[in-house]
Amino acid sequence: MASHAAALKVGLALMGMSLVGYILGPPLYWHLTEALAAVSYSSASSCPLCACDCYSQPFLTIPEGLSNASFPDCAKHDPEVNGDTEKNYAELLTEELKLREADSLEKHKRADMGLLEAKKVTSSYQKDADKCNSGMETCEEAREKAELALAEQKKLTSKWEERARQKGWREGAIKSNTKTNSNAQAAA
Repeated sequence: MASHAAALKVGLALMGMSLVGYILGPPLYWHLTEALAAVSYSSASSCPLCACDCYSQPFLTIPEGLSNASFPDCAKHDPEVNGDTEKNYAELLTEELKLREADSLEKHKRADMGLLEAKKVTSSYQKDADKCNSGMETCEEAREKAELALAEQKKLTSKWEERARQKGWREGAIKSNTKTNSNAQAAA
């Protein structure tokens, strides 16, 4: 088991070193190649280093017969054109800021309109809720009055029923009398 662990460690170490070599190898190779070339070039030739300004040369070279005479002038620094470009750039930025300001004002206006509409709807709902609450209060008062009236009516009915019983009234007797009266009227 110990030999497997040692083999695994050695394998991982080799894999790590090869990964480091794969990542760092190409840049180191090119730097060493350039350094060796510079050393061999400086020892082999005695001519001084060239002072060339590669940035002022055009990116593309056009054959002499096909070139426009003004093409090399395009890469030159022209203060007048540069000033116009800066003015145009400033104007473009100003215009962009004005457009953004107009856009934000429009969004703000829409938001205000939405808020106003929401306030109107809220006010409408509040009025409806107030009407509903008022109606509920009215209904509740009417219910309470009806309950009181019903209680009074029940008391009055019980008094009359009690008086009728004292005078000999019975519930079954009335029902039979009304049936005989209705039968007599039907026969006649």
